[in-house]
Amino acid sequence: MTTSTSIGTPSHPHPGAADALARYRRSARWKPLEYLFWCLPVLAYFAFPGNYLLLSQIAITSLFALSLDLIFGYAGIISLGHAAFFGVGAYTVGLLGSHGLGDPLLGLALAAMIAAAVGFLSSFLLLRGNDLSRLMVTLGVALMLYELANKFTSITGGVDGMPGVEVKPILGMFSFDMYGRVGYVYSVIVLFVLFWFARRMVHSPFGQSLRGIHMNALRMPALGVPVNRRLVIVYTIGAGYAGVAGALLAQTNSFVSLDVLSFQRSADLLLILILGGAGHLYGGLLGSIAFVVAHYLLSDMNPQYWQFWLGLILVLVVLFARGGILGTARKWIESSRHRAESRARSETPS
Repeated sequence: MTTSTSIGTPSHPHPGAADALARYRRSARWKPLEYLFWCLPVLAYFAFPGNYLLLSQIAITSLFALSLDLIFGYAGIISLGHAAFFGVGAYTVGLLGSHGLGDPLLGLALAAMIAAAVGFLSSFLLLRGNDLSRLMVTLGVALMLYELANKFTSITGGVDGMPGVEVKPILGMFSFDMYGRVGYVYSVIVLFVLFWFARRMVHSPFGQSLRGIHMNALRMPALGVPVNRRLVIVYTIGAGYAGVAGALLAQTNSFVSLDVLSFQRSADLLLILILGGAGHLYGGLLGSIAFVVAHYLLSDMNPQYWQFWLGLILVLVVLFARGGILGTARKWIESSRHRAESRARSETPS
């Protein structure tokens, strides 16, 4: 009499693996607060009808911050030259418009591809070296592109920029208006779609491996994770996202200037992530809202010294809210929940 032994997949997974899978699925689900957050752009459309241009700027800055958060917040690659990809996207749309190719969706697609290509090529310079060398490489790439845009005035317009960028109606139906209404809706839709893809990515095994690389890049190869390949991929994706943000700015403003490649734009972006909280996706979005609104209000109240007050706010955030807006809020919620649980246990009769 013979007995057969099954070597297939066990019908009951290991309890530890089942718990890990359950935690992963819970983290990937959309939370009620997330649905509430994405209702805010809709409410803003009706609540602030005279500020569509400002709202568009918030949406574009949010996408730009999201692109850096993928690179810095999740993979741990600090960058002071992320405006390079933003500028590439903006100038791509400007050049397309100057040649009669002003279709918005075509501009977004080409801006994403060209910026991603620049990111892919420059990513290999980041694979060897520490954080300081990576910082210098990213800054160097941005400075080179800035000088190239400044030098080739026949193509980029130099310091005069590229005014009157031609942008055709979206899908041939929705023309950009002077009030920025269509531009705002367009920017929010693009932001949401790319955020959805980014959220799927960071909650996937690929995203979890990025967190592991950020925490301990030396240990991940022992787990079979190709660290360099992961870094190249996420850097390329982040560059493509930044290119789309630059393209949106050029399309909604119908103007491209050297400012899109400036060091100031890269530095502001890093401050936005510090303000909102890096490594959370929503941190960059909240930081963008806070930064753009603070910039608008402070420059209106005190045009000469608004940067001083903005700097003071950032210093206070670093000193008293090191996790940024989102990180501090999460710590407060967790501590409140722990206190409530402790109080409930103490009140329960033994």
